[in-house]
Amino acid sequence: MSYSTQFLNKKVTVTVDRKMGTKHPKHNYFYPINYGYIAGVMAPDGHELDAYVLGVFKPVDTFEGMCIAVIHRLNDDDDKLIVVLEGKVFSDDEIRAIVDFQERFFTSEILRVS
Repeated sequence: MSYSTQFLNKKVTVTVDRKMGTKHPKHNYFYPINYGYIAGVMAPDGHELDAYVLGVFKPVDTFEGMCIAVIHRLNDDDDKLIVVLEGKVFSDDEIRAIVDFQERFFTSEILRVS
């Protein structure tokens, strides 16, 4: 299991540093969703643990929600939490479609609590 699975089904706060509609600072793509990190939680890549915010349709600075899944990259050491409003549900296929703008460059699996 991935180190990130400890956050599954727990409330987390995402600090959004790449807001919906902004452009990636190095690569030539835009963020169709809010994307950020969990402050103070370090990932194996040496940066704070990243998170996608799903189901929020405006740019936000921070977001508190439930971690419903983890995208565990098999060819990179940078997992991503999937964070949503409490009570919202997204299927694996929906998650993959929403995060494809960035995740298409990696091989990954979606982890959930069984």
